[in-house]
Amino acid sequence: MAATIAITDDDAVTRETLKSYLMDEGFSVRLAKSAEELKLLLASETIDLVLLDIRLPRQDGLTLTRELRAVSEIGIILVSSRGEKLDRIIGLEMGADDYIAKPFEPREILARVRNLLRRLKAPGSPRDDRRRCFSGWTLYLDRMRLTDPQDQPVRLTGAEFELLSTFVCNAGRVMNRDYLLTATTRRKTDATDRTIDSLVRRLRRLIEPDPADPRLIITVHGTGYLFAGDVTQSA
Repeated sequence: MAATIAITDDDAVTRETLKSYLMDEGFSVRLAKSAEELKLLLASETIDLVLLDIRLPRQDGLTLTRELRAVSEIGIILVSSRGEKLDRIIGLEMGADDYIAKPFEPREILARVRNLLRRLKAPGSPRDDRRRCFSGWTLYLDRMRLTDPQDQPVRLTGAEFELLSTFVCNAGRVMNRDYLLTATTRRKTDATDRTIDSLVRRLRRLIEPDPADPRLIITVHGTGYLFAGDVTQSA
């Protein structure tokens, strides 16, 4: 099966040029012009690799790289203007797999894409479809995707996904709000305890049979929250 690549760039010419070239080489290609559109793609489809422009509107590619790498092992190749060496260093430190400068030759993009995909698919590679299952729900950590007990996709915001991932990966552990803030909203300087409480209420409305009497996300008074669900994992 052909790998699926998400091209994320706010320049339409760049998107279409790379799409045409990569599709001619046999890849399946999806397009996004912003971080928000990429997150929607990741929530609804299996994406193997992201070509991510650093200079995106609203949320830049460096911040998005850090956010994606916190919850996923998806392949990330950053794309930026020539000469921005500091961006390259920061991007790799934040978890990007590779970096390429504009202007670029499509053949160089193709070579880097193929090389990264080979590494990701190599035996023993950690970049698998990691899942956490609880009470019939399935959270796909590498796809930023949640499905309900009927196997139907449920849309989550980026912050909701990060918080739920933190809960299910730390099931049975009491976590205070400061820890949860660091894990889920570290990019927002105006985040407060109320931010976490609001996200918890939203998650309870999504996954609890009775949000007024929660059985999964439990409030530990004076401390924070505990995820009490029985979590199993695969991959």
